[in-house]
Amino acid sequence: MNKLLSLLLGFTVGAIIGSLLVLVFSPVSGQKVVNALKAGYAETLDEARQASDQRKRELEAEYKRMRTK
Repeated sequence: MNKLLSLLLGFTVGAIIGSLLVLVFSPVSGQKVVNALKAGYAETLDEARQASDQRKRELEAEYKRMRTK
C-alpha cells in the first residue's frame, strides 16, 4: 500500500511540475494554453461519455439476449 501511495504522490507531483513548466515555457500566451487545455478536456470528456453510452447499450442488448435464452 505504501508503494502505491508513493507512486500516486510521485505521479501527481510530476504532473503539477510538468503543467507549470508548460505554462512557463510555452511559446504562446498562458491564456491560449489554458483555453486549449480546457477544449481538449471537454473533447476528451465528451468522447468518454459517448464511449460509455455505446458500451452501456451493448451490454444491455447482450443482457436482453441472454435473458431470452
